Parts: sequence; C-alpha cells; structure tokens
Amino acid sequence: MTSPSSTPAGSSTPPVLVTGAAGHVGANLVRRLLDDGVRVRVLLRHEDNNEALEGLEVEHSFGDIRDLNAARHALAGCQGAYHCAAKVSTIDGDHAHRREVFECNVLGTRNVLQAAREAEAGRVVVTGSFSAVGYDLDDPSAPSDETMPFYPMERTMPYERSKALVEHECWRAAAAGQDVVVATCCAVVGGSDFFPSRLGRTLCDYTNGKLYAYVDGGFEFVAARDIVEGHLLCMHRGRSGEKYIFSSEYKTISDILDLFEEVSGVPRPHRRIPTRLMLVFSEAASFYLSRFHPSFPQRFTPGAIRLLQKRRHADIGKARRELGYQPTSIQAAVHEAYAFHYHRNAITNPLAKRPRVNATEQVENLIPSQGIQMPSVGGPK
Repeated sequence: MTSPSSTPAGSSTPPVLVTGAAGHVGANLVRRLLDDGVRVRVLLRHEDNNEALEGLEVEHSFGDIRDLNAARHALAGCQGAYHCAAKVSTIDGDHAHRREVFECNVLGTRNVLQAAREAEAGRVVVTGSFSAVGYDLDDPSAPSDETMPFYPMERTMPYERSKALVEHECWRAAAAGQDVVVATCCAVVGGSDFFPSRLGRTLCDYTNGKLYAYVDGGFEFVAARDIVEGHLLCMHRGRSGEKYIFSSEYKTISDILDLFEEVSGVPRPHRRIPTRLMLVFSEAASFYLSRFHPSFPQRFTPGAIRLLQKRRHADIGKARRELGYQPTSIQAAVHEAYAFHYHRNAITNPLAKRPRVNATEQVENLIPSQGIQMPSVGGPK
C-alpha cells in the first residue's frame, strides 16, 4: 500500500520520479535535479533507511516496486522517470535471497516500465550495471562496449544475471514502442553515500584501521557526479532502446588504496593476499555467513573477487560521441567520499586527516569546469 504523495504548494510543472532515491546513485541524482530546479517525486519504502532524503524538498510516495499498484501511484502525473532502485548484492545467498534479487530487480523494472507506459510518463532512464555487459572471453581485460552480449555460461552472481534480465525488460518495452534508455553504471565513488555503499564502507574501515591486507585486481569506477551526469544525458540526448556505459577511470585495488592513503593520511596495507588463496577462503566464509549470519557484511565475496580478477575495462566511446559525456576523476570522487564520511562521524580514527575543505568545494577545486549546460529535466526532449 502507498500513502498519498505530498505535493509542494504552487507546483505547476509535472514531477520527475526517482526510484531508489535513498541509495548512492539515487541520492546524488535527486540533489542534482533539485539544484537544477526540477520538481522531484521519490518512491520510498517505510522500512528502509531514508536518511538521504531528509530535509529535501521532494514529494514522497511510499510503496515497493514489486507492487505494480505502488509503481502506478508513484508515476501518476509524472513526466520522466529515473529507475535507480535495485537489490545490489555480491553474494550467491540462499533461495530466498536469489528470489528477492530477481523480484526487486527484474519484476520491479517491469512494473516501473508498465506503470510509466500506462501513465504516459514519457522517457524512463533505467540504471544498468557494467557487470551485465559482456566481455572478450579470450581477453576479459580488453575494453567492453555496449555491443558485447552478457555471457551466462560461467558462474555469475545472481545480481549480474538479474541486471542482464533488467536489460531484457527494457528492450522488450522499447520494441513495443516505449521510450526507455539504460545508463550503465560501474562501481560508484563519491558523497551522499548514506547506506553506505560497499566502497564507502571499505573507505571507512580502511581509515579506522580495520583493513590489514588486500586482494589485487581491478575494475572500472565512476564518480557519483559522473553517473548522475550520465543519467541526465540519457534523458535528454540518448536514443530510445539504447544503452550507454558511464565510467570515470579504471583503477586497480592498489591504486584505490593509494588514494585512500592520500585523503586520510593513514598508511595503506602492503600485504597482498594471493587471489587464488583468497578465493578459496571467501568461498568457505561466504557459504557459512550467508546461511548462519546473513546480515553480516561481506567485503571480499567470491563474486567480487572473480570480477576483480578479470580486470575489466570499459569503452565509453559511445557515450562520448552521442551524448557528449566527459568523465572527471576518481581522485576527486575519493576526496568527496572521504569528506562526506568524515563529517558524518563515520571516521573515528583520531590520526585521520581532516578534509582540507568541505566536500563540495574540495571536488570543485580538483575538477576543472567542463562548461556543460543541461536543460531542465521535465521529460525527454
């Protein structure tokens, strides 16, 4: 069931819906939209941590995307929607966990698309995942682009498979004439990370002296402000029925630890655990924790280690050519993330450095102005 949406007095333009607004991508997107003067409605669940939306001038609709009527209620009267909500997980889990991942991600996407179609809400931008993009089977580290199909013939995480099926729902809707674009997201780094994300939690643990060793590998990382920019570009310049990959930089785990040391002043660990050894250990640990302590956070899961082993790179040429996407830097994003967690008192190590300035000023000083002008987001142009 949903509660009536609260609507600011005097609003005349239709709102834009954001699902998953309490999450890392959604929270940053909502703030950007509000800064741009856009009227925003968010779909939330009462039982979730919705701290990210506290004090923001947004309309609230409460419900679950697995409930079609909740999606219909949230999208009534909207013009444009950003579907960021997802069950993110790197564990295999048990039957109940895998079903939850499927229902939240796949059926939830189907519901949002159907509700948007019925409400004639216009374009829907769906957050995709780079883990659902295919790769060169003979050279997994070779750059992957949007044309490469997901490879399901090896062991993959339920989350990866679900995001490939999310794309299937999008292409099915697009084939029927619906206006939908997929913004493919890599590992996100940045502020407004209220849950926090896996990377945000790792940054806090590192700074608080809880990280003693690491497993090397690499992945594509995207600054929070870059993936938000990517969503806006998809809304206004993307082609319906297409997906676009957004990344800022490829980094190894060792590179990330160097950046953590830079922002925090805490010396990085230099003990590297062999990947094969860590994979064996993580298989046993994840099996035990998933079944007997399912709420315990798992950092180096078998799925996460397999992804890091591939050292996957992204080809963002399509987003550059068609949308004018200009990525910023992961260094700046780590500074922003550190400042955010420091000022929330998640950093308890008294030896950790204070951020040089507040998060916003710090990032603006580190990133050169790109001069990109975006139209207001009232629906597709």
